[in-house]
Amino acid sequence: MTTEAGRHVRPVFGEFLGSALLTALVVGSGIAASTLSPDDVGLQLLENAFATALGLFALILIFGPVSGAHFNPAVSLADSLLGDRPWRDVGFYVPAQILGCITGAVLANAMFGVPTGLSTTDRLTGPHFLAEIVATAGLILVIFSLARTGRSEWAPAAVGTYIGAAYFFTSSASFANPAITIGRMFSDTFAGIAPSSTPGYILAQLIGTGLGLAAVASLHPHPRRARREAPVTASVRHVEH
Repeated sequence: MTTEAGRHVRPVFGEFLGSALLTALVVGSGIAASTLSPDDVGLQLLENAFATALGLFALILIFGPVSGAHFNPAVSLADSLLGDRPWRDVGFYVPAQILGCITGAVLANAMFGVPTGLSTTDRLTGPHFLAEIVATAGLILVIFSLARTGRSEWAPAAVGTYIGAAYFFTSSASFANPAITIGRMFSDTFAGIAPSSTPGYILAQLIGTGLGLAAVASLHPHPRRARREAPVTASVRHVEH
């Protein structure tokens, strides 16, 4: 193992494990919610959002010092575009995030005795496409506004509460993460998304990333460099309305 590769082992493993746990949290809580409240979709969404918000807070605290707790290619891409992370990290992080999210979906299925298979839930509509742009732009704005104003210690709470809120104020329930969008193709449950819907969601998320970065650059053109060991973060999930 080269020194360069060796230096990436711990953070890359952190991104893999954190992404797997995030997806297991999202998919598993969705399965549990549909079982506990089978006749009330609103309550299912509330249960799923509440579990995700709390779990995300904990995961960012755990993995922030290890890898930055991205769990999300959009966040890794934005971090590098802002010049705060080397581009080679994106090449290491993104495959680990995608593989982790697929692993997490399979794990959630196994914990609830659900067969692993491709989702049949079509989600892509015009309003959902717009919602994913808004959700992702908002996530990027939250994370990097904190980072560029020297308040990264607030990221676990801010990201968790933003994602919990975005379950309800967006029609897509805020996936806002290309890796978890791919991972959730592998669970034909409450949180799943059909492969045919995935490219549109990812495109919307990339557009949202660009708009979020533009907003960050406009609002915070002169970043403060105090305490920039950010638990940067994560992203998240949806529900069938």
